[in-house]
Amino acid sequence: MGDTLRVHEIYASIQGESTFAGLPCLFVRLTACNLRCSYCDTAYAFTGGNRRTIPEILAEVSTLARPYATAPRLPNPALRLPLIEVTGGEPLLQPAVLPLMSALCDQGFTVLIETSGALDIAPVDARVHRIMDLKCPSSGEVLRNRWTNLEHLRATDEIKFVIGTHEDLAWAKAIITRERLAERCPLLFSWVHPLNHEQQDPALKPVPSGQNPISRRELVEAIVADALPVRFQAQLHKVIWPPEQRGV
Repeated sequence: MGDTLRVHEIYASIQGESTFAGLPCLFVRLTACNLRCSYCDTAYAFTGGNRRTIPEILAEVSTLARPYATAPRLPNPALRLPLIEVTGGEPLLQPAVLPLMSALCDQGFTVLIETSGALDIAPVDARVHRIMDLKCPSSGEVLRNRWTNLEHLRATDEIKFVIGTHEDLAWAKAIITRERLAERCPLLFSWVHPLNHEQQDPALKPVPSGQNPISRRELVEAIVADALPVRFQAQLHKVIWPPEQRGV
């Protein structure tokens, strides 16, 4: 079992978030997560999926990427399309994800990983772009942040704050200042898109009491008014397709 991964889905879409937003991307979504954030929109990946070997995953990724083999190269030689994002669930729960990402890098792909920030990111191949959450209070998982991860961040990594309340915003601003995060890597502010009925899961933690919801407009206006060194992101895939649609 150590050389296999439980894979929920592999599909082609566009990158909906991060500084890579809008670029063609192949997603490898792994099963299982150790957190239950109040706003989680991929609770379906908590369970299920199928065991796949690394060669099987690489073969499927190569097949999906084949149309780009003859596409014109981008001016930036370090950026190859399609991007490959390993996500979940929480991908770092499965040890075999580390050799998988290294193998993808060895094949010349630009590889990203989306991780909650609750697990150690140090073992991840240095060539991988780590997009790491810092869980805000409304997630219900703020105590799970692994602060030692900040020591391992590089300029090629990114920190994401998912913000659903005014308290989240105040917390994120304080952490950015306290940890001097803008000097480490790009910072992302992602507004909590309300869950549709189909996305709600009874396992998710409730938003803690005393939290006051913030609208998307209020968040953007606060970014501008407070001159915050962050990038607002709108989750493009939810603008293009229904928010509950899978495989996009």
